[in-house]
Amino acid sequence: MAAAPEPAVRSTAAGPSAASTADAPAAATSVDRPDGTPADAPPPADLRSGAFWAWTAVGLLVVLGLAALTRYLEQNVPVWAEGSAIEEVAAAIEYPVYAILLGLLGNLVVTVTGLRDRISAAFRTEFFIKTGLVLLGASINLAVIASAAGPAIAQALLLISGVFLFTWWLAGRFGLDDKLRALLASAVSICGVSAAIAAAGAVRARREQLAYTASLVIAFALPSIFLLPWLADVLGLSDAVAGAWIGGNIDTTAAVTAAGALAGEDALQIASIVKVTQNALMGVVAVALTAYFALRVERRPDTPRPGLGELWRRFPKFVLGFVAASVIATWYLDVAGADGKATMAIVTDLRVWFLILAFVSIGLEVRVSSLREAGWRPVTVFGAATVFNLVLALGLASVLFHGFTV
Repeated sequence: MAAAPEPAVRSTAAGPSAASTADAPAAATSVDRPDGTPADAPPPADLRSGAFWAWTAVGLLVVLGLAALTRYLEQNVPVWAEGSAIEEVAAAIEYPVYAILLGLLGNLVVTVTGLRDRISAAFRTEFFIKTGLVLLGASINLAVIASAAGPAIAQALLLISGVFLFTWWLAGRFGLDDKLRALLASAVSICGVSAAIAAAGAVRARREQLAYTASLVIAFALPSIFLLPWLADVLGLSDAVAGAWIGGNIDTTAAVTAAGALAGEDALQIASIVKVTQNALMGVVAVALTAYFALRVERRPDTPRPGLGELWRRFPKFVLGFVAASVIATWYLDVAGADGKATMAIVTDLRVWFLILAFVSIGLEVRVSSLREAGWRPVTVFGAATVFNLVLALGLASVLFHGFTV
């Protein structure tokens, strides 16, 4: 099990130098609390004031309002555009686009008005996306998961190994701190922010390094949502290959789901399976990093060796919910027959709502300041690793999912 994070240390410097910010912003706020929770995370429940809950309620109203506006635009813009020059474009725009754009617009408003930090506890991207993905499992027949598991596992193993080692090597060539190298390599090779969080706990990274890595992930993932479905169409990729490419290349699970939704329902299913498979390996990578930093980098004799308990602690539990939902739904439809389709339509609609909430939260959570503070070297490394991931994932998807049908 990884050693406890270092105690929080708050910088009092006026600002970081150019040299220090190249590796990580030195003037960011604290590292972690003594209990291991992030320093800028909401306080424990027993320490939260009435004002905290009131502002969180306001933030939740903002998220729900933007989600409702997203659904309204999705359903009505194509109707408004009928017979006009933009009719085809309006019909092609789906809910992830509206949700993210409205989230970014809301981000600007709450930042300018100074409300962002007060209501940010309501931006529960991780909860929304994991709930949406578990519900997505209910719409995927178990036979599809079983048939796609083999190539998905092969792609995940090859892709994670190749991209992680390339990023680690390149970051070393650019002289980045080992902890930041671990965060960048984990984020770009596995599943973005979640992998970076797991890696941060494993290597005891500074809080500002994690915040910076998360900002990079979001900054690169947002354009990928729209770019990859378009490129898949230009390249004439099949739904299975397009989905595997999207699932293996885009860093965040939420962005994978958004891009998959734009590419089509079949592509979304394969993209989700591929991404969930990569997520399942996050625990393995986290434990490997824990062992490497404990035994090689930090060389602390009092650090215990990671065991199976640590692997289970870092394992993304929602993966089990995804598979369980598929098993239950497959059994239910087999028993209920045509009558079960109405129930599954309700589940699908609920899944869309949770995904919309996640995409809105993505837009609300973007922080440009973290990117400005960190310098150009980590950005260059992350960008180069993303291109490498793009090419390698396309090659693997084209080989492993060639001729695969959903």
